[in-house]
Amino acid sequence: MEDHTKHHHNPFLYFPLLLLHKLHHFLHNFKKKILSILFKLPTSFFALLVLFLLAYNAFTVFCIHIPHHYSPHKPLLLPPPSHTKTKLSSSVFFAHKEDNSPIINKTHFPLLHKISIHKFKRVKKHKRGLKTLHSDTKFPLFQKRLGAFFNGNSSSCSCKLRFFMTWISPLKAFGDRELLSVESLFKSHPKACLVIVSKSMDSDKGTQILRPFVKNGFRVIAIEPDFNYIFKNTHAESWFNRLIQGNVNPGEISLGQNLSNLLRLSLLYKFGGIYIDADIIIMKSFSKFRNTIGAQNIDVKTKKWSRLNNAVLIFDKKHPLLLKFIEEFALTFDGNKWGHNGPYLISRVVSRVSGREGYNFSVVPPSAFYPVDWRGIKSLFRGPGDEIHSKWLVKKMVQIRKESYAVHLWNRQSGKLEVVKGSIIDSIISSCCIFCNTY
Repeated sequence: MEDHTKHHHNPFLYFPLLLLHKLHHFLHNFKKKILSILFKLPTSFFALLVLFLLAYNAFTVFCIHIPHHYSPHKPLLLPPPSHTKTKLSSSVFFAHKEDNSPIINKTHFPLLHKISIHKFKRVKKHKRGLKTLHSDTKFPLFQKRLGAFFNGNSSSCSCKLRFFMTWISPLKAFGDRELLSVESLFKSHPKACLVIVSKSMDSDKGTQILRPFVKNGFRVIAIEPDFNYIFKNTHAESWFNRLIQGNVNPGEISLGQNLSNLLRLSLLYKFGGIYIDADIIIMKSFSKFRNTIGAQNIDVKTKKWSRLNNAVLIFDKKHPLLLKFIEEFALTFDGNKWGHNGPYLISRVVSRVSGREGYNFSVVPPSAFYPVDWRGIKSLFRGPGDEIHSKWLVKKMVQIRKESYAVHLWNRQSGKLEVVKGSIIDSIISSCCIFCNTY
């Protein structure tokens, strides 16, 4: 039998046992002291403690719990798409997390904020756009200024060809491209009158920009539009009133762009004349055209136009087709579809009224105003390359000079392109500019 007395005299076993015994004795005495202190406390303390525990329990049950730390590698789980449309509320509610609820990654929260911020910016942009529509009372009435400009001081100053251009953009955006358009107009039509319908250009700085033309005897003026007067007695009037009242959804497309689409139609209907975009370079006189629209594209099989454009419009005053265009704009306005209220609108209406009695107009081929469409405009800015490309440039330039009355620069696609020496655009600028010192 093993001798147990050896263990009691073994120092490696004796001291740990002694230490455990003393620790147990200390904890026992400490517990007795704590309990004695608690029993001496007043009853009100225990009542407050109970209330605190109840409140804490209620808080943990009913509080909104948003977790702070989740793995960024776990994606947000979304329910399957529904076939019914639902409105996105401006507020986002979080429920208490259940066992089977999806994990919400905090990295997705900015997506929700982006939707709200985007909507806020769009509304703010729309309100800012509406502010620019109100006429400034310090300017004389639109119709009086326009009438005085068209009639002049004598019969020799009256405008035989009336050109209109709209500019619903900041003044600083009216640059070399736009000035080139004005130069080309007066190079081909030195006796014409140009009215730039614009609030930003109808200013002291705008007058300075146009002063070189006036000094050289050209008749050009910038006048702030009076939308109520210009739209009066057309479908545009009711549409514009609804817009001002906030009953028209402006959509994602620039409100200024869509107003320009409507403004050009109403100006031509009320006064008659020629409308051109500010990125049109005129190469020949338009005097032979009357009630004319330019085709942008031709169907290869049928040889008929497939799309028209509204960057150049030539019409008599009160022409019935213009009234149809304005009516279509007011009834089918959509601010979210690019071109819906512009080129596509013109194409829709013309396709419906073609052949009807009472509409007298002509559609000229793309070569007249749009010798290249927006997809091919870059080719006109390129300089000569190899022998094959150089031959193409010469051939294309000969074709444009022979068949085209204007060239649309499609600024949205070519605005940042440089004019390369020896390019087709370089050649066109040299023949169409007046001052020829800034391009």
